[in-house]
Amino acid sequence: MAKRGGFPGGMPGNMNNLMKQAQRMQRQMETQQAELEAKEFTAAAGGGVVEVTVTGKREITKVKIDPEAVDPEDVEMLEDLIMAAANEALRKCEEESAAQMSKLTGGLGGLGGGLF
Repeated sequence: MAKRGGFPGGMPGNMNNLMKQAQRMQRQMETQQAELEAKEFTAAAGGGVVEVTVTGKREITKVKIDPEAVDPEDVEMLEDLIMAAANEALRKCEEESAAQMSKLTGGLGGLGGGLF
């Protein structure tokens, strides 16, 4: 009586194909991750008086403040502008990451979520 299914003689064809596809997807994800990390995302607040640039690694690399925005009597406003610009730059980074993941997974739902 011949055995069906099982793994004793090796992986069934479909399982082998799935493993190859998973490995290919892993390589593509690593490539896209490296590309994302190399990108920069810049956002402005207060009509452009404050600009913040972040990398795909979500690290702030640049903060530009127009001298007009510096009011010693209203430091809180400047703090808010910096925070708003930083959050917007991070949101842009996250959007790019999600778009790349969506292209890669082809809409497979939550598969691979949070990897970027």
